[in-house]
Amino acid sequence: MQKAEKLYSDIPPTKLRNRKEKMRRAQNRPFWTWLADRIMFRYVRHRFYALRIKNLEVFQKHRDERFPSILYAPHNNWWDGMIGYYLMRKAFKVKTRMMIEELNRFPLFSLIGAFPVNKASAQEAMKALVYIANDLIKDPTLGFWIFPQGIVRPPNYRPIEFQTGLVYVAQKVAKELGGVNLVPVAVNYTFLREDRPECLAEVGEPIIITADNCNFDRHELTKKLQQDFEKLCDEQLSTFSKGEVTGYEYVFRQDLPWNRKLEKKLKNIDIQTPEQ
Repeated sequence: MQKAEKLYSDIPPTKLRNRKEKMRRAQNRPFWTWLADRIMFRYVRHRFYALRIKNLEVFQKHRDERFPSILYAPHNNWWDGMIGYYLMRKAFKVKTRMMIEELNRFPLFSLIGAFPVNKASAQEAMKALVYIANDLIKDPTLGFWIFPQGIVRPPNYRPIEFQTGLVYVAQKVAKELGGVNLVPVAVNYTFLREDRPECLAEVGEPIIITADNCNFDRHELTKKLQQDFEKLCDEQLSTFSKGEVTGYEYVFRQDLPWNRKLEKKLKNIDIQTPEQ
């Protein structure tokens, strides 16, 4: 019998391996974005029955479109980055920025909006935060997807604890650009009557930080954000654990194979045509 491996660590990979990370500027090259969309979208659609989102209209109507958006989500498995990319491209439809630790292992991701962060030291990590803040200031059409826990945690890990990088970037952008949107996105994975899992994303109410209200204590705001985010995630988990998915829209849904269609028909379950 194999010895059980340790699945989670409190030490970030770049700090654990102590490797120097080359700074790569995030770009949005049309060809590479086109190619990444086809590869990653196909991969996600092959592994999941559906990706659903709730309250997308909150993002569309309640944020300030003059300012860039920082979308933040939990980080508990390998799929989180790819799901985040899918949502940014297909649901939120913003020009993508994502922070990837050890990006030098996947350098092509820098051509589709990713940039590295080296957590070997606080000084190295700060370079990535300064970089993305300046990038958001230069281009307000950007959307930055971040995992503020700063490390992979087990599914539904509590308490949710944020590092202060999210608030640092928001404060710097608000001071120099005039404002920034903070958009919480609860993301969870579950099986809902199908043979493949589904991913459910719920958008929380955007928080608009402006130059007039950005003189706050970073630790205090970080604490408030993580408490509000934990409440959002808990409410999402409580709702769909009861089988309630009212309000969720499909970003995509797979067509059923013939045997599953037959099974549903034999059980007198209505078969709906997947939304494209």
